[in-house]
Amino acid sequence: MVDHWGRKRQILSLLSGAGFVSGEQLAGDLGISRAAVNKHIEALSAYGVAIYSVKGRGYKLANAISLIDAGRLVQSIDNRCFYFDEIASTNGFMLSHTAELKNGDVCVAEYQSAGRGRRGRNWISPYGHHLYFSLFWSFPRGMAQAMGLSLVVACTLVEVLKSYGVGQIGVKWPNDIYLNDKKLAGILIEMSGQADSECQLIIGIGVNMAMPEEQAKAIDQPWSDLSGIAIQLDKTQLVIALQKQLKRDIQLFEREGFAAFKARWQAADLFYGKEIRLLMGDTVIDGVCRGVDAQGGVLLQTADELKAFIGGEISLRPR
Repeated sequence: MVDHWGRKRQILSLLSGAGFVSGEQLAGDLGISRAAVNKHIEALSAYGVAIYSVKGRGYKLANAISLIDAGRLVQSIDNRCFYFDEIASTNGFMLSHTAELKNGDVCVAEYQSAGRGRRGRNWISPYGHHLYFSLFWSFPRGMAQAMGLSLVVACTLVEVLKSYGVGQIGVKWPNDIYLNDKKLAGILIEMSGQADSECQLIIGIGVNMAMPEEQAKAIDQPWSDLSGIAIQLDKTQLVIALQKQLKRDIQLFEREGFAAFKARWQAADLFYGKEIRLLMGDTVIDGVCRGVDAQGGVLLQTADELKAFIGGEISLRPR
């Protein structure tokens, strides 16, 4: 597996320039046959990497790819850091190793074969184009202690991205990150252990960095990525900054609860003060969004009352 991905990463490095690279040059630089080069190119395409192939000119990446520098990542994070070129799911890996993990340990991958979003949706995970990240945290008093955590994580991600100059960014309750009114990133928190005593949470984050055209066709909602921003983000540095900020924010959350984040949430809330439609199963309620309560529930002002709603099966839409 190491050689399998080592060769492919070498090919991607050689194709990272502006022009085409011939198959002969790739074969010569790598010390392999032209047939082997073709097999690696075909395999990369199957992993979602778009590569132009022009007879007489060679190969060229359709989109820039930012790969993690594993050595720099491990040296810069003061926790255990698991890095994979290929994995079924970073959340799934962490869930299967909770007994061995400590708060702040992370798992990062370049490709997920079974990436998951909220409500069981697939998370499109082409190799090298996006960020797939999971962090472990244990809460000794169970899920009650973690109420509002998903909103805290959303605030963290917004703050980190803004620190890199990403503007026009906000949050759609409870934790979807939008850029220019299109979905940029998602958060999935999964639990292991007991809901009413010590529980272990895996905080999964997916950020679209450079969406390939073919992969975009499989997405059934408006999406955005970071490819159009003025500053070229270093994915390794982004992971390092995100892990450090998450640790600081979760520790603050443990000490002071969600109250410490209400101002940050309100500043990022895309629906605050706007008329929205709340969907909960077959129930539809119209009102004005008044932010969130102390537990992270969305506050809806209807003609009759101000009421908080919380739960995994609630959706908000603009009216």
